[in-house]
Amino acid sequence: MNKIKVAIIEDEVPAARLLHEMIQSLRPDWEVMILPGTIEESVEWFRTNPHPELLFLDIQLTDGNSFMLIEQARPDSMIVFTTAYDEYAVRAFTVNSIDYLLKPIHQERLLQTIERFENLTEKYIHDFNPHFLSFRTRFLISSGNKLFTLAVSDVSYFYSENKLTFVVTKNNKEYVLDFALDKLCEQLDPDMFFRTNRQTLVSV
Repeated sequence: MNKIKVAIIEDEVPAARLLHEMIQSLRPDWEVMILPGTIEESVEWFRTNPHPELLFLDIQLTDGNSFMLIEQARPDSMIVFTTAYDEYAVRAFTVNSIDYLLKPIHQERLLQTIERFENLTEKYIHDFNPHFLSFRTRFLISSGNKLFTLAVSDVSYFYSENKLTFVVTKNNKEYVLDFALDKLCEQLDPDMFFRTNRQTLVSV
């Protein structure tokens, strides 16, 4: 049976170690690792390593907030945000996070989060079918100096040109996406999108 892989990104080493110990005490068979607590180093790690199934992500990191990390690293992981502040709660749930833990994190609350992850991926955990994970429902878009979320249901089509991928919305707005079309085909519901050719992925 393959181990569930979990990563922690936290810029405070004692907090990262404490969370590591708490997770291991609740799920000793999981493989839990602590990643660098900076956006730059973590983005590089995600670029060169398989993504973990579950990511515990502190919102305030040494060199910025973790929404920047998500935009650059595009983790395939289910995300649990950890923070001492609740001001980002609403925004956290726009980027496919499954929970939001306020510090100090209590063991009982952490267990609820772990059980939520297990419920969401129950078939994956028991059958080891890596294709079971939920299809993507939204994208984090960078436009100018602003970030916003775009619902997949608002997409008309995707196309690639000059090694870039673009998304076109149903109201004819166009944005650049940091995804290859092959990756999009893996993440989007095939009942909602079909590939008409090598350069185009169209909404049904």
